[in-house]
Amino acid sequence: MKELNFLEKDLEVNLTDGRFGSVKIIAENFLADDSPRFPTMAVILAAGRGRRQQNNGVSKPLIPLLGLSLIERIILTTKKSGIKKFLIVLGYNGEKIRNYLGNGHKLGVRIDYVLNDEWEKGNGISVLKARDLVPHSFILLMADHLFDYEILTELREISLERDECLLCIDRNHHKYLDVHDATKVVIRDGKITAIEKQLSEYNGIDTGIFLCTPAIFDALDESIANGNDALSGAIRILANSGKMRGLDISDKYWIDVDHDKALKNAKSLLLEQLAKDTDGPISKICNRPFSTRISAFLVKTRITPNRISLLSFITGVFAALFFCAGEYLYLVIGGILAQFSSIIDGCDGEIARLKFKQTQYGGWFDAVLDRYADALIIFGMVQGHWLLNHDILIWTVGFAALMGTFLNSYTSDKYDSLFRKNISSKIQIRIGRDMRLLLIFIGALSNQILLVLAILAIITNVESIRRLVVLRPKYV
Repeated sequence: MKELNFLEKDLEVNLTDGRFGSVKIIAENFLADDSPRFPTMAVILAAGRGRRQQNNGVSKPLIPLLGLSLIERIILTTKKSGIKKFLIVLGYNGEKIRNYLGNGHKLGVRIDYVLNDEWEKGNGISVLKARDLVPHSFILLMADHLFDYEILTELREISLERDECLLCIDRNHHKYLDVHDATKVVIRDGKITAIEKQLSEYNGIDTGIFLCTPAIFDALDESIANGNDALSGAIRILANSGKMRGLDISDKYWIDVDHDKALKNAKSLLLEQLAKDTDGPISKICNRPFSTRISAFLVKTRITPNRISLLSFITGVFAALFFCAGEYLYLVIGGILAQFSSIIDGCDGEIARLKFKQTQYGGWFDAVLDRYADALIIFGMVQGHWLLNHDILIWTVGFAALMGTFLNSYTSDKYDSLFRKNISSKIQIRIGRDMRLLLIFIGALSNQILLVLAILAIITNVESIRRLVVLRPKYV
């Protein structure tokens, strides 16, 4: 009880200078959570200086990366896994971080803070500062480690004993990992048995992502008493007593943004993650390389995903207008605009994912505009061909192409869900909007409007029928 009174007194001192006014509330609210299962809180260590990075006076957690700061990315990634309560341990330039993030309202989370005035010491001291402010089970993260939200989703489902902790480890030496500088671990039968940067023999890498119980604090006390104030010292103590579990997350991405080269690698890694499992060959080979570059620029602006959807639609409308003219030069311009619309059509989703602004309405809004643009483009091609050739066949072929295009789009959601689950299907090529618009682009350049519409009619309707056959065992 005396220790708790001391804690309250110490917190009240912080309250008077206006810097950490909500910390006492955390102690009152979170200490009541005595469930060791399903952690509802994440602690982020953001006290260090980050001397290895040329940040021009910007606090390391606030360094921008593709439209968001590092720490915003960590918070929003964690939020995506279902955690909305955060305790951030501050130290160097702590006020700048607190002023930037506030109470977390703008991110849709709750953020509270605690100060580590010994931030120049090992990071184990920062963990100890959270001792009386966290529930029995919590996620522990670093302010410069980016990761896949699914790691935390999996982590939250794990039940620990009250004297155990868990570290996520990576068994793969992926291209963005500086193995020489990484902390190595040895894991056997799901338990970490050794952890050290200088290990010559190891089978995993420390990712800096933890699931902790109060056992971490007792281990830190012991480690600090032995002269080691680093978090890894406490992990070593737990490992020696068989209380440090490991979770292999090698199939998911993460990166330690510890220096300038790592920051560039993090940008490349995040852009790589924008590709989707359901991307067809055209998206993978032609569209994504361009759209991700455009998104990397646009994400730094205030443009919203829905505005990009609207821009893609307007580009499609202009393509349709040029197609209506019928002349070859206008066909070429229309084809280029149609293909550009296809590329831009990927940017809205990419920016939504990069900025964590994905919404059901945004997806629906984009889909509706795409259908209007598809219809207008096909009508424009039919109209232009009719004006020049007066070939009545173009109307029948155009109608078949339009019907196939709409059915192709209508059946895509269920088919994509099947595709993601990798249910047996020998044909794994996805025929989607990217392929349809590329065909239109090729038809415009080759001045073969009737032929390309006929091809479009055949492949879209055949694909829709194929999807019915593939989906039948699943839904019948």
